Amino acid sequence: MNILNDPATKRLSPEARRQQILDAAIDYFAEAGFAVQTRELTRRIGVSQPVLYRYFPSKAALIEEVLEAVFLKQQSPNWLKDLRDRSMPIKARLMAFYGSYVESTYDERWLRIYFFAALANFDFNGRYVKGIVEDKILKTVCAELRHSLLSADQIKKMPKKIHAREIELAWMLQSNLFYGMVRKHILNAAADIPEPTRLSDAVDLFISGAQATYPTLLVKSVTAAN
Repeated sequence: MNILNDPATKRLSPEARRQQILDAAIDYFAEAGFAVQTRELTRRIGVSQPVLYRYFPSKAALIEEVLEAVFLKQQSPNWLKDLRDRSMPIKARLMAFYGSYVESTYDERWLRIYFFAALANFDFNGRYVKGIVEDKILKTVCAELRHSLLSADQIKKMPKKIHAREIELAWMLQSNLFYGMVRKHILNAAADIPEPTRLSDAVDLFISGAQATYPTLLVKSVTAAN
């Protein structure tokens, strides 16, 4: 994408021009990784270094905004709200949530940015995994599993804090769906079944495992409390 060769660029507002540079940088970093030199980056996206630095004070600042745009801004505020809608069965909620989440998040560009950022040892991946995936998504999944699989009396006996084993159980579903998209978009080895079928099977296995595991978690929680 060569921005300088686009006649429409000259008519853009500063905000739109900044967004155009950001979008071009996302595409280029997804292709080439984050180790590229600034001069190569500016050449490929079609702006001079002074223009780039007018909108982003440094390469590090540009990368931070790229990661924020890719990892955070695509999140829907309604996803967790729908996941907590207890008028629906837990499977239906998990199917709806992960159907939207996987489709909206794990595309080829997102995955490539994710892996390049991890290889570059940026701490953003860790912040995303802890602050978004674990603290928001997986702990919500665990709370809804408790409500769906345990009685009110059983829930009262468990500590309010989500157990580490519950988190790991939820990671099994999250990781299953993540790697399915890696196979599809990165390894060119997509499953030979429709995505909704694969999602349904993954959710069924997850719920079955949770049904077998949560009574054990309950016993351990009560024993630890006593």
